[in-house]
Amino acid sequence: MNKELPLTSEADNYFDRYDTKGRFCSYWHQLDEILSLKPSTLLEVGIGNKFIADYLQKRGVSLLTLDIERRLRPDVVGDVLAIPFKSGSFEVVCCFEVLEHLPYDKFSQAISELSRVSQRYVLLSLPDVTRHYCVLLTIRKIGLIKKLIHIPRLKPPEHIFDGEHYWEIGKRGYSLKRIKNDIERSGLVIRHSYRVFEYPYHRIFCLEKKT
Repeated sequence: MNKELPLTSEADNYFDRYDTKGRFCSYWHQLDEILSLKPSTLLEVGIGNKFIADYLQKRGVSLLTLDIERRLRPDVVGDVLAIPFKSGSFEVVCCFEVLEHLPYDKFSQAISELSRVSQRYVLLSLPDVTRHYCVLLTIRKIGLIKKLIHIPRLKPPEHIFDGEHYWEIGKRGYSLKRIKNDIERSGLVIRHSYRVFEYPYHRIFCLEKKT
């Protein structure tokens, strides 16, 4: 979100490389989470290639987009650390694969801002590199079974800033437990959280404000 993109032709090439088969599977889960909440109003923070916004608009969902990068042409140019809307402006706020582009000491502030402008729900997606096995079985009379088996490391790898991500779940110092604790300290309840089976690098969180 904070990285300035190249000019239009180069940006198009960037997104061509960015949109893999796995990422489109993640888009499906993001959309499924949004549509299951049936939001009357929605704010998407960090618009990427606009796939989510374009699809939802075609489904008649009332939404606004916000991004710090003007050249992506969001509805509103703004920062997730200081979202320019009044408290409770949107029923649902979503922010997919954005917060890892900020230093972790800004994480709680960003979560608090997302919560502030939401009336009830916040949807997140964050990168998760925790070691895992994918199990996919088809059993007669039962059907398809999909399971991710997580295998924590005794010594998680250290995260090295690559010009994009400041941190990722599963790296040293960024355990899932820490991320969940910091989310809950911001006044949100984790309704559910899971990794996308077809693209385990993405972990989705469905969060609800405490009443």
